[in-house]
Amino acid sequence: MMNEIIKNAISDSIENCDVKVEGEESKYTVHIISDVFLGKSTVEKHQIVYAALDKYIKSGEIHALTIKALTIDESNQTR
Repeated sequence: MMNEIIKNAISDSIENCDVKVEGEESKYTVHIISDVFLGKSTVEKHQIVYAALDKYIKSGEIHALTIKALTIDESNQTR
């Protein structure tokens, strides 16, 4: 259930994104593909994702978060 909440929170904050969430027990990995990340550094990409999940991080529902944030072009290059 938390996986779906995380996916929805990211989708609501980042337009036109493809989101996959894995994990359980407050430890999650998110894979996000969106052109909102164009021209952004890794830190800037992570800040965007952290902002979307801030309330869940602060509440402790998310304790550990691994972020894989890619643009569409970056995603196509890794396939």
